[in-house]
Amino acid sequence: MQLETLLKGLDYKCIAGDIRTEIKGLSYDSRKVGEGEVFFCIDGVVHDGHSYAGEVVRKGAAALVVEHEVEVGKDCGAAVIMVESVRYAMAVMSAEYFGNPAKEAVIIGITGTKGKTSISYMIRDMLERTGHKCGIIGTIGAFWGETKVNTGLTTPESYVIHSLFRRMVDDGCGYIVMEVSSQALKLSRTAGIQFDYAVFTNFSPDHICEGEHASLEEYRECKEILFTQCNTGIFNLDDDVADIFIRHAACDTIITFGTGAAADVRADNIRQWNHGGKLGISYEMSGMYEGEVMLEIPGIFNAYNSMAAIIVCRLLGVGMRELTEVLRHVRVHGRVELINVSDEYSVIIDYAHNEVSTRSVLDTLSQYEHNRIICVYGGGGNRSKLRRYDMGEVAGELADLSILTCDNPRDEEICDINNDIKTGLAKHNGKYVEIEDRTDAIAYALRNAVKGDIIVLLGKGHEDYQEIKGVKYHYDEREAVREAAARL
Repeated sequence: MQLETLLKGLDYKCIAGDIRTEIKGLSYDSRKVGEGEVFFCIDGVVHDGHSYAGEVVRKGAAALVVEHEVEVGKDCGAAVIMVESVRYAMAVMSAEYFGNPAKEAVIIGITGTKGKTSISYMIRDMLERTGHKCGIIGTIGAFWGETKVNTGLTTPESYVIHSLFRRMVDDGCGYIVMEVSSQALKLSRTAGIQFDYAVFTNFSPDHICEGEHASLEEYRECKEILFTQCNTGIFNLDDDVADIFIRHAACDTIITFGTGAAADVRADNIRQWNHGGKLGISYEMSGMYEGEVMLEIPGIFNAYNSMAAIIVCRLLGVGMRELTEVLRHVRVHGRVELINVSDEYSVIIDYAHNEVSTRSVLDTLSQYEHNRIICVYGGGGNRSKLRRYDMGEVAGELADLSILTCDNPRDEEICDINNDIKTGLAKHNGKYVEIEDRTDAIAYALRNAVKGDIIVLLGKGHEDYQEIKGVKYHYDEREAVREAAARL
């Protein structure tokens, strides 16, 4: 299509070349730009795309989108388009290039510090299992039908988002649910998308560092952007800053959920249960929607996650009885994911790989009646040693036994990583054994488990590989558990 068509809806100035130039594609990576493509000169944290202008023109780029003037040489033949924000322009132009696929599906966005992945999976499962084809974009990647795409980011760049939307819609997805990170909102990755539904989960300090957010206030303000571009906003009223989000929202409709009387949808009488090796919660939903809800997923926080998912699906016309039946069997990949191998003890997989997430999952599991909590975990190589000390300290405090093993050692030795973990364990005299092969470590845990034990496998979660000495080997924890159980 012509560059002029892609620029529709943008404020811009053509400072060189012709906007009637034919365009063959879009690119924001100077290494991958092809002949006849538009190159977006993004000013990033590490590199400024403007410095590659001359290089991409020599490669045959047909147009450049810039925020300031660039040196490309006279008579280069490329059109140069000046805009206020290259990232915003890339979002708008990507949508146009792929035929505005967001307008052909129901788009559901979820933001918040925690819970995004769980709610996404709950919505996807409830829609899929009631006959609606749904795509998902988030931390674990992009999925629809039998297709999986590794995106590398919770919310990928705008070009990737719209290319995925196009593929999902063309494959019959009428619904797309996506995690929307604060960084994505800050960097205009979702600019121009009008979300049909948007969910606010909760808010707590996170991502406050160089290259992400300068302050807690900025972090919150970036998340608030989602609710200026959605039709229906769904808010966790129990969160301390929910009223600020609601006050700044520009939604046509606002629905709240929580445990207090003021919430539109409420969870009453939340109970945690442990039976036959399974852990979960149940509660009574009242208010705008009513019903008995049971999940085979531990943690009271999943009452909030499931309420948000139910509200979205009820608004989409799915019956309450169908939703509660599906929720009984929902599993969230790598998030306190229950693996049924015994009626005597429980096995949980979780992605926790730092102090905060490890404490969260162990606190959650310790609230259930149990005999022992046994942790199987390691630490990431070429990463902060402090993270290893902290994980060891938390496990030493809250678990009865640590089985130290392999995670992603990368270029470090497994024994060196585990020695760092022992430093943290020593602060609480935490008991441990060391078994370097992770599947052997899991087998040891299963072989020595007794009735009432909770075995939690930390660090891998949704990952399907182990990275050792520069090589990624296939490793899926679910397969490892089944292999270990087969040895018994």
